[in-house]
Amino acid sequence: VVDIMRVNVDKVLERDQKLSELDDRADALQAGASQFESSAAKLKNKYWWKNVK
Repeated sequence: VVDIMRVNVDKVLERDQKLSELDDRADALQAGASQFESSAAKLKNKYWWKNVK
């Protein structure tokens, strides 16, 4: 029983580590998406003005 509990605790700790890594990756992806969105908007406006002229 004690061995099973130790294994379960180890699994919980590994899961916590994986979840924190996933959270970090999600934050990085969100930052990249925000940067892409602003760059795309600037590019869109640039070509819109170029087309107007």
